[in-house]
Amino acid sequence: MPLPAAALGGATASDETGAPAFSWPRPALRHLVVVLALLAFPFVASPFLTFQVGAQTLVLGMIALSLSFLAGYGGMVSLAQMTVAGIAGYALAVFGHSSSAEISLGWPWWLAVPVAIVIAVLSSALIGWLSVRTEGIYTIMITLAIGVAFYYLVLQNYSVFNGFQGLRELKPPTVFGINWRDPVPFYGLSLACALGAYWLVSHVVRTPFGIALQGIRDNPRRMGALGYAVVSHRVAAYALSGLIAAVGGILLAWYNALMTPGSVGTGWLINILVIAVLGGVKHPLGAFLGALIFVLLQTFAIDLIDRERFNLVIGGVFLAIVLFSPDGLLGLWAKLRLRFGPAQPMTSNHRRQP
Repeated sequence: MPLPAAALGGATASDETGAPAFSWPRPALRHLVVVLALLAFPFVASPFLTFQVGAQTLVLGMIALSLSFLAGYGGMVSLAQMTVAGIAGYALAVFGHSSSAEISLGWPWWLAVPVAIVIAVLSSALIGWLSVRTEGIYTIMITLAIGVAFYYLVLQNYSVFNGFQGLRELKPPTVFGINWRDPVPFYGLSLACALGAYWLVSHVVRTPFGIALQGIRDNPRRMGALGYAVVSHRVAAYALSGLIAAVGGILLAWYNALMTPGSVGTGWLINILVIAVLGGVKHPLGAFLGALIFVLLQTFAIDLIDRERFNLVIGGVFLAIVLFSPDGLLGLWAKLRLRFGPAQPMTSNHRRQP
């Protein structure tokens, strides 16, 4: 059944049969420039900036991207994305190697990593199945409740998650003679995963599934009347976002070399939402831009103010951006370009007819 143009909002073209035509994302010159700059960054920056700023931005950006995909293209605001990432990190610690030999099973990394990702994706699909039948504030509250429940589960369970101490010494494996937790190799690994996640989202939103998901976001009742499985599309979107968050969660566990309840606490559930909104939830690139702003403030703001007042700075920046641009920094940039950019030449279609 062809998707109606009204539901698509004119996002894609249609072929001769009236069905939405799929188009591959075309890389622009600015995309190539950005990729080249990202590749060159670790060779011109210090190891501290490469690891603390660059790698952390990419990892948090991936987790925020999973939320941007759900909220921007599916209309579902989930506060459980860090929970999904935490499930992947804890699963990696339990099935792989950690400082708690009595808990960790000691599986090789090439087996523990896929198992952790599968568990996180299934968990994300379950979260979606529980929450997609609601909308708005109810979805937010359900996902927040799930996130808080997981936090108390890992905090109070010592036999599997080692309680508040968590599981430590989670180090990436040495493959091809490379220590992947060194600044440059870990940055390269994070960059490869981040570029893959960005390409995946940019690709999926142009497929029939992504177009239908955007139609469900705009008018779920109409899409259901047209024969589309609204619940199935939403659950599948949660599963896909869970895949992105799971990879980010494994990288986060390797970055911190530990998984503790503080990694999945309420503060980080909110931080991921703040990161996504800062950059703009309607733009895949916005997740990484918001992560960069967050990491820079987290890294350098404490040199200017007390550590206890860091959240006040984050809240102030967040409030200022949302006040001037509800669509985040990229939305603000688009408004400025539209307002101060060069005037577009008037075409024959826009000329006044005599």
